[in-house]
Amino acid sequence: MRTFLRFAASGVAVGLVLTGCAASDRDGGGTAEETSDGARDTFIFAASADPASLDPAFANDGESFRVGRQIFEGLVGTEPGTPDPAPLLAESWETSEDGLQYTFQLKEGVKFHDGTDFDADAVCFNFERWNNFTGVLQSESLSYYWQKVNGGFATSDTPSLNGTGKYESCEAPDATTAVINLKSPLPELISALSLPSFSMQSPTALEEYDADGVTGEGDAPVLPEYATAHPTGTGPYVFDSWSPGEQVVLTANEDYWGEVGQVKRIVFSVISDATARRQALQAGDIDGYDLVGPADVDALKEAGFQIVNRDPFNILYLAMNQANPDLADVKVRQAIAHAINKDALVAQTLPEGTEVATNFVPPSVAGWNPDVATYDYDPAKAKALLAEAGKSTLTIDFNYPTNVSRPYMPTPEQVFTAISADLEAVGITVNPVPEPWSPDYLDRMQGTPDHGIHLLGWTGDYNDTYNFVSVFFGAKSNEWGFDNPELFQALADARYQPSAEEQKTAYEEVNAQIMDLLPGVPLAHPVPSLAFKPEIQGYPASPVQDEVYNVITIED
Repeated sequence: MRTFLRFAASGVAVGLVLTGCAASDRDGGGTAEETSDGARDTFIFAASADPASLDPAFANDGESFRVGRQIFEGLVGTEPGTPDPAPLLAESWETSEDGLQYTFQLKEGVKFHDGTDFDADAVCFNFERWNNFTGVLQSESLSYYWQKVNGGFATSDTPSLNGTGKYESCEAPDATTAVINLKSPLPELISALSLPSFSMQSPTALEEYDADGVTGEGDAPVLPEYATAHPTGTGPYVFDSWSPGEQVVLTANEDYWGEVGQVKRIVFSVISDATARRQALQAGDIDGYDLVGPADVDALKEAGFQIVNRDPFNILYLAMNQANPDLADVKVRQAIAHAINKDALVAQTLPEGTEVATNFVPPSVAGWNPDVATYDYDPAKAKALLAEAGKSTLTIDFNYPTNVSRPYMPTPEQVFTAISADLEAVGITVNPVPEPWSPDYLDRMQGTPDHGIHLLGWTGDYNDTYNFVSVFFGAKSNEWGFDNPELFQALADARYQPSAEEQKTAYEEVNAQIMDLLPGVPLAHPVPSLAFKPEIQGYPASPVQDEVYNVITIED
């Protein structure tokens, strides 16, 4: 996940209503409240931005997901502390031998926040909704994950999306049994269903508040009232208010089927600047925040704050754009790889606990291959390869982003400096090309061929190799600048292997093929850090950020 979306609110009137509601309900802002026995029951977390949408079907950004996981639940969740799928609203499931039918046994007695029953009919309503999105709803800025996982819609004006999806139909033989039928196997389906985008939503609320009534087009759709003021799920928290640019407030769902917990009120305070988030924690204005800068970790620890690390489920890489004739030569790419001292890079620029990468997927993902070509640090070999390629005096553009910290790339300027020094040491002259992260940097890397080597990365959404390498190498793209139908087909074939074991073997072969081709250098799997006041206990850190706050306790 690395996308930032830009949404318009659903009209000025709605924005004013939201702001007024928030002002009357928040009791002086994000102030901690107490229960009758004196215990605190408000948890204040600093978000880096507003959610793009409160309707998770129309979201693919981390801040929308952070809020959405409190309100909504899907059929599938994750095992605590891992990216692995686990039962949630579905207590169990079975898959037919041909991989075309998934039968889910649902939890009984669960209700949506509006009192609507969660049952098999509700499951089918949601699947049919996603598959029958039309018009602007089919833009990647909205239905991104349905497109990426399912591959298309029931109907579309875009030929590649028209009837091309894997989903066939949904049946509800009884209230607690939902059957999903596919046109062709989709082994990643169970893992993908842990995404917030596939959360179950109340059919009653979706219809009442015209959830699909999105207007506008492209990257600036205007969301309907449902997605700004009436999100309705089955989760442990219900929507209270949203004051754009300031905060989102949730309150406890007292009728929740699971653990209610101590935290009865959540305030997501919007603080876009990383330094301001740290200062807000130090001042006592918030209880915690995400994306702690590596340089701040030790100071916060010494001041008595807690640092909680997520297991890394990401990849930071140096991409090499083969549209550049110099980088089209594999010997030059190999020379660059051998020139980089990854161990020193990790030790000097990335958080403690960061692992050096050898694949474009982390080791916890099935399909990671321990036997790929690794291009170990060897400056002499790098110089020899450059000489063989006739590039001993190579000059290359090095693009890198500024004013950004991402889980997979917390210190881009420092990483750039370290790699540049390694390349200069083997005779490569680096031309620095810094650009602001959004929108300039991403637009250049992904939308144009005008770049050289560059830093980027990805945080996995669910535990599946395709979710990583297909993002990079599923088809010809501007970022990498090469066309390799053999690799693209091998990746597509691996995705649809009939069994998990066959799929794992196929992905291992794909990862070996990628590292032989060497389109870029996988650098590291950085450890993302969060910081909290010492009284915050039990934060459920998850490599895929499946973090629901009903399990948090706040000590006196």
